[in-house]
Amino acid sequence: MNQIHDLAGKVALVTGASSGLGRRFAKVLAARGAAVGLAARRTDALESLANEIRAEGGKAFATKLDVTDESSVNTAIAAIESSLGPIDVLVNNSGISIVKPALEQTAADFDDVMNVNLRGVFLMANAVGRRMRDTKRGGSIINIASILGERQSSHILPYAISKAGVVQLTKTLALEIARYNIRVNAIAPGYIETEINSDFFKTEQGMALIKRIPQRRIGQESDLDGALLLLASDASTFMTGSVITVDGGHLVSGL
Repeated sequence: MNQIHDLAGKVALVTGASSGLGRRFAKVLAARGAAVGLAARRTDALESLANEIRAEGGKAFATKLDVTDESSVNTAIAAIESSLGPIDVLVNNSGISIVKPALEQTAADFDDVMNVNLRGVFLMANAVGRRMRDTKRGGSIINIASILGERQSSHILPYAISKAGVVQLTKTLALEIARYNIRVNAIAPGYIETEINSDFFKTEQGMALIKRIPQRRIGQESDLDGALLLLASDASTFMTGSVITVDGGHLVSGL
């Protein structure tokens, strides 16, 4: 049972790997034996992470990627497969949010969020999915959704809509490509502390939010490790179309 989440011999691609959750995902997958393709727009941060993974005995390759650009998507995937081999696991992690009241969100704001959070997930999943199908290797596609795809919150209208779309994309794509031995699942994190938002959770508003979480704490990046390894490894061979919520009970609280 100690080997149930072993990823030795597998190749994983993580988008948005330059910081935050993507960086954590890449390190966790590498620690379990996967060769990891690191993709994002900030190549300097990617190279630093790749060197860190190699120093810890892992295998990594970094490449520039803009998930909104189909040509960039295909080029990055080809570079990773040329360096590491066929992709077995895709972690669709790239995402942005524009925080404004709904009536102040512009059409450009809406398009910017949708292009990264939803169109980008579609482009990556389709491109990698076609390769998994054509090589007959199968594989696992893991989309990073959010509890805000299923509940409401103020000032993030485009983000919430995009994540609801990711949930439906996950389920519909899972239905269509299961025949190729490709699993498509999602992780829906709740509020997770990262370097970007840690100061907010020390404010009065942030502490009030934490009180609405049944476990009475903010999530840590490490709280997503189990769901990630489950979906990336053969432990989830009979799972597809699932959305795993990791939120300390926030979604079921109704608060």
